Amino acid sequence: MTKNTARTANRRKFVSALLEALPDALVVTGLGSASYDVFAAGDRDNNYYLWGAMGGSTSLALGLALARPDKSVLVITGDGEQLMGIGSLATIAAKQPRNLTIVVLDNGHFGETGMQRSHTSLGTDLVAVAKGFGIADAYSVDSDEHCGEIASRAAARQGPTFVQVRIDADEPPRALPPRDGVYVKNRFRAALGLKPF
Repeated sequence: MTKNTARTANRRKFVSALLEALPDALVVTGLGSASYDVFAAGDRDNNYYLWGAMGGSTSLALGLALARPDKSVLVITGDGEQLMGIGSLATIAAKQPRNLTIVVLDNGHFGETGMQRSHTSLGTDLVAVAKGFGIADAYSVDSDEHCGEIASRAAARQGPTFVQVRIDADEPPRALPPRDGVYVKNRFRAALGLKPF
């Protein structure tokens, strides 16, 4: 694994600061490292940890954002997971949910399958892709200093936002959230005042 010499954000510090600034947001995680980062920042009933559905985080969050326009919905995922569900960005652009913010932690690698290089380290520009689909508020950051700005945009609910966060290709210790999908779903529904199915 080659150490990235470009400026990057500290993934755990970044996620923790972002979640602290958005205590009432409904959070959907991509599988793997993004889930570990969100859980390490502090477990919350309004965190929906996605297990076993690679590429599904932004689609799930879109449905949630459309169903609950009164809430800020935040996706925290990785570049590999977002690449798997790239078409969801087209639907998000078509629907233009004002309350959806997508944060992609991009280390240029597929962290869950052996740290193979992902498309983002091979030339794919996720910001250009998001803009090409029609998400006008799409940009990249490379430091922890941008958490406040991202949180402000998410809280303002002025349209979908896509943020690519450049991070190192390191592997912090795993912090495993609950992996019982029924439990996670029912807890999340209860946090929204809904009964279990």
